[in-house]
Amino acid sequence: MELKKISPKATVSPQIAAMDMAAIKAAGYRAIICNRPDGEGADQPSFEEIEAAAKAEGIETRYVPVESGMVTDQDVAAFGQALAEVQRPVLTYCRTGTRSATLWSLHEAKRRPVSEILAMTKAAGYDMNGVARRVANGGKTPTDTGDAHYKVVIVGAGAGGIAVAASLKSRKPGLEIAIIDPAEIHYYQPGWTMVGGGIFEAQETAKTMGSLIPKGVKWIKAAVAAFEPQNNAIILDGCRVVKYDRLVVCPGLKLDWGKVEGLVDTLGRNGVTSNYRYDLAPYTWQLVQEMRGGTALFTQPPMPIKCAGAPQKAMYLSADHWHRSGRLKDIDIHFCNAGGVLFGVKDYVPALMEYVKKYDATLDFFHNLVAVDGPAKTATFEVKEAEREPRRVELAFDMMHVCPPQTAPDFIRVSPLADPAGWVDVDQATLRHKSFDNIWALGDVMNAPNAKTAAAARKQAPTVAENIVADIAGHSAVAQYDGYGSCPLTVERGKIVLAEFGYGGAVKPSFPSFVIDGTKPSRAAWFLKEKMLPPIYWQAMLRGREWMAKPEKLETAAK
Repeated sequence: MELKKISPKATVSPQIAAMDMAAIKAAGYRAIICNRPDGEGADQPSFEEIEAAAKAEGIETRYVPVESGMVTDQDVAAFGQALAEVQRPVLTYCRTGTRSATLWSLHEAKRRPVSEILAMTKAAGYDMNGVARRVANGGKTPTDTGDAHYKVVIVGAGAGGIAVAASLKSRKPGLEIAIIDPAEIHYYQPGWTMVGGGIFEAQETAKTMGSLIPKGVKWIKAAVAAFEPQNNAIILDGCRVVKYDRLVVCPGLKLDWGKVEGLVDTLGRNGVTSNYRYDLAPYTWQLVQEMRGGTALFTQPPMPIKCAGAPQKAMYLSADHWHRSGRLKDIDIHFCNAGGVLFGVKDYVPALMEYVKKYDATLDFFHNLVAVDGPAKTATFEVKEAEREPRRVELAFDMMHVCPPQTAPDFIRVSPLADPAGWVDVDQATLRHKSFDNIWALGDVMNAPNAKTAAAARKQAPTVAENIVADIAGHSAVAQYDGYGSCPLTVERGKIVLAEFGYGGAVKPSFPSFVIDGTKPSRAAWFLKEKMLPPIYWQAMLRGREWMAKPEKLETAAK
């Protein structure tokens, strides 16, 4: 434990432990404020543990969690409220103490001069120069002037962000564009299902972000803290401000692992895995290879989720391996789906049901995973069926593949860009924001009623690019998105059910039926066996091309 006193009434500290509580009380502290979110690190005690230990010593506690590098004005207000409620002196902590020192500095901004705050935090070992401008502005981030300005700013360098940047550059090469994303690595996430099925190696799905951002596009390696669309401004971590003429928002969505009780603590062990994480997809394949008998559960949470077919693809590929190795008869497979149908577009269900029957899988509809006990190998589901009282059921497992609940990122949900459900509010045809005319969105974060797939982003990117170029020229929107999405449901090695659809579940096949007929399983050796998809995907992002139009284009791109 390392206590760093900033003022007579306030001290900050890196992570504390329950065993430190007696020493904290002996040092005279009467309250503790935790600024570190639960589950941020595998070795940290939960706030519940800290709270219980503090209560035993007669110390008050408050929980004001703040994401690393993302101290918002709302966080400062919550911190101030917690300070007002507890007795002093108070100890505040996070992983290193920096977030706590930042919160204290911004809270004190209206009471002390900047020079005094900087001197006090420096004496405690924390350099607050990075937030000095915000401190000088009374704890609020000034957005009337920016640190940088671009004609177009894109938030998020995933499939959608890189595709729209490339598409804009191909249409208007001299356009000044910046992409904001803190990630060093770009992942081809659909490939993780194939990693879990033993078809790809994990490293085949990762490339450096810098190698994929189109030439001439500025990469700002930072996280977004907040939007101020009325000032055409984005606030970054460290309180830098980026101004824009036009904004594209496509940061993807948030995997809410913590929403399932006990899940975070058992992921990667006790037979619990998920292809929705790069580091866990190889563990899926390990479990599949090692399993000789018992019960395998595959879960799907309530919609929306990215690639609605991915949870059942994990089941099909696992079952195919067990079938080929002669073990399927000894394994009881359950697909536990929070929804009431196998797939949202009914035209593709018969083809999928052939494989459900082949693998003798039990379909447990209206089963939403709410808790996992890894050591006991039991999963608890909340079952909600029409005209029946909700109930909870417990299933034992030997292996469980989990698809986590998903939501819009926190910085989107609390922003002026969001609809009441937390998604970016856009016109479903033009993808332009309904309230801010110089903002567009695409990908998983927007509220258009389409499937959240990479194929959807591939269609959305040129729509957004065309409409931005038209807007720059003073014209109305010229392109419309029809809700297209697709999901190549791999039902066994070398065979897929290619589901393609638009708004309202309309079937929209783009391949000739002699190549792939989505209403029945089709051979797809060119699609899977040659492992062509990841490199084609990345080439397409760089070139701004549509990459799933025809098989011959795939073959040409691969060369």
